[in-house]
Amino acid sequence: METVTRTLRMATATSSVLDEVLREGARRMLQEAIEREVDEYVARHADARDPRTGRRLVVRNGRLPARTIQSPLGPIGVHQPRVDDRRLDEQGRRAFRFSSAVLPPYLRRAQSIEKLVPWLYLKGVSSSDFPEALSALGLDGSGLSATNVIRMKELWREEWSEWSKRSLAGKRYVYLWADGVYFNIRLAEEGEGRQCVLVVMGATEDGGKELVAIREGHRESEQSWLELLRDLKDRGLEADPELAVGDGGLGFWKALPQVFPRTRWQRCWMHKTCNVLNYLPKSQQPAAKSKLQEIWMAATRAEALAALERFKRDYQGKYPRAVECVMKDKEELLAFYDFPAEHWQHLRTTNPIESTFATVRLRTAKTKGCGSRQACLTMVFKLCQSAEKHWRKLNGCALLREVSNGIEFVDGIRRAA
Repeated sequence: METVTRTLRMATATSSVLDEVLREGARRMLQEAIEREVDEYVARHADARDPRTGRRLVVRNGRLPARTIQSPLGPIGVHQPRVDDRRLDEQGRRAFRFSSAVLPPYLRRAQSIEKLVPWLYLKGVSSSDFPEALSALGLDGSGLSATNVIRMKELWREEWSEWSKRSLAGKRYVYLWADGVYFNIRLAEEGEGRQCVLVVMGATEDGGKELVAIREGHRESEQSWLELLRDLKDRGLEADPELAVGDGGLGFWKALPQVFPRTRWQRCWMHKTCNVLNYLPKSQQPAAKSKLQEIWMAATRAEALAALERFKRDYQGKYPRAVECVMKDKEELLAFYDFPAEHWQHLRTTNPIESTFATVRLRTAKTKGCGSRQACLTMVFKLCQSAEKHWRKLNGCALLREVSNGIEFVDGIRRAA
């Protein structure tokens, strides 16, 4: 009996030591991932400096209090580095703040493997480290060997391939948002260069938002967009969307009328604002941004045009290129006034795409090899699929069918019969 008791005690002690070793390894790995993320953020804004002192505006500043993540191995304590971001927005306010994607403020327990595996891959975790990484975040990753992860990624590639060939017959998208999203990844076939992924989202007649297309593109060229849009048409998307929202990439706007000639254009005000401000000295940018906001926040097209003329009057003499930048796209910038006012906040920018990709980050180290392009595309696809489940419907859903049926709106209000 004493022998059995002694054996049980030894086994318990050994198990406890082993758990502690595993927990410490998981904590160390998670801590290193957080440190790399902070270093990347600080390095990305290394050029932001105080114009008076020349000091950097984004620096590390100690550490935040310890956070505890619950896991099957027990609680894991980690310290997130504190980031002091002193950059100011156009109103002179400190509006920028580092937010960790590795350790979001709300994270107390890990997410599902379905979300975490592509997420960890994009964050730079190698295939062989997945089991340890998942254990650190509270999940059982014991079955995820490097070989299994590679097989899983192959299945994802097949999923993306099948999804990209799905039939769109009978689909009706009232609005489209289009953008080219760039990632810092080096492609073996092109030497140094950034991966560009063309993304299209659509609003259905019931108000839902859907991911329509994800495809690699060559620097948002006309040919790349044309191939994407023609592919949508060939797969059954017959009805022209009523409005397409995009940035200043000329490739998309050149390709769009060749495939969907009835679709009207709406230029993204956020992109346009940045473009205009680039032609102004920093001292003038806060006031100019406020005046641009008066244009796109006006209650009617007439008020918007009046605000546009005021902007032209104030800046034409000293900054003609800034004025030209906004005036040349006047019609496309104000197209949203011919659609329901409830939809304006969705139509003035490409934010549905921008917000989705805000947390998508690729490996910090430059990726090499023939599979890098496909890996990038596949991981982006899986992350978007996950995000799509949480997209909310457009405001004024009932009005989408009216827009689809050709009902006219003036300054956001249905035209009287």
